[in-house]
Amino acid sequence: MVVGRQAGRAYIGSFTAAGGLGVLTAAVDADTGALTVLSTTDAVPDPSYLALSPTGTTLYAVSETADGAVAAYHLDGDKPELRGRPVPVGSAPTHLGLYDGHVLTANYRSGSVTAVPLREDGGLAATPTSELRHTGSGPHPQRQQGPHAHQVLADPSGRWAVSVDLGTDSVRVCAFGDDGLTLHREVAVRPGSGPRHLAFHPDGDRAYLLNELTPTLTTCSWDAETGALKPLSEVSVLVDTPEGDVYPSEVVVAPDGRFVWTATRGTDVISVLAIGAPDEAPRLAATVPCGGHWPRDLALHPSGRHLYAANERSGDVTWFTVDPGTGIPRRAGSIDAPAASCVVFG
Repeated sequence: MVVGRQAGRAYIGSFTAAGGLGVLTAAVDADTGALTVLSTTDAVPDPSYLALSPTGTTLYAVSETADGAVAAYHLDGDKPELRGRPVPVGSAPTHLGLYDGHVLTANYRSGSVTAVPLREDGGLAATPTSELRHTGSGPHPQRQQGPHAHQVLADPSGRWAVSVDLGTDSVRVCAFGDDGLTLHREVAVRPGSGPRHLAFHPDGDRAYLLNELTPTLTTCSWDAETGALKPLSEVSVLVDTPEGDVYPSEVVVAPDGRFVWTATRGTDVISVLAIGAPDEAPRLAATVPCGGHWPRDLALHPSGRHLYAANERSGDVTWFTVDPGTGIPRRAGSIDAPAASCVVFG
């Protein structure tokens, strides 16, 4: 595995409405991956997903409530300090990303992406300047009656913003134009698959799209020059597909591009998929228990040596040591983190 910079802090988001403590700050032992909680702050309700500024001095969080907002925290010491008032965005934002001087939020209930400008000091402008509304639906009678934006992130080149919509079985490639955030192209995936999250290969020529309504991973080609995403293949992330509530949640790609890891709620497993040639579908190599119940998020330490599962319903974050040869994670420890939903490193 490629060893990168060493992260000294982990920031853990959680659902305060379900007993979470807000944003937890933990020290990270770079050798063992162990976490030690340093502080908590509940200044913002339901900070379910987090993102760190490139400078590492500001932490951004969605407030996944019916009203929906995005907040910024200043990082100086062991406890994040809220910077100004949270900025209203769409309803139930589930994800956020940084793109072209803005924070973008994916608003699940609104079915939209909202753009909030960043100030020079990393804080948020008082109001959003742009909103891109998704349209459409899918065949699932309860989950796809309308658009449900679930993720938004910049592509590796920084030219495009990509939003994943569970409700419309599609991925939208966007960019800023004269009228704000505008749609460049919409890419359809298999009807009823319910795409949730996407992760790019480090080479920048592929993307892996994890589907929530079916436990599968769709491999796509990606052309940053033209902003073109093309689905190529789809494979299961489980050995068997059990009946009942089974919902994949997160996809992570190894820094050296050899493995993909996914988490699935219900079966409560982490799946390891081996990546071959660019034109080959990843191969399911193994599944291991996630160390708790309902893994809502999966995060890789920047070194590539440790993997972390935020287990929402068991209320913990479990860390694993990744075998560099096989990609198989082995449980190493955990901390209590009620209603945990996200882990990022700084």
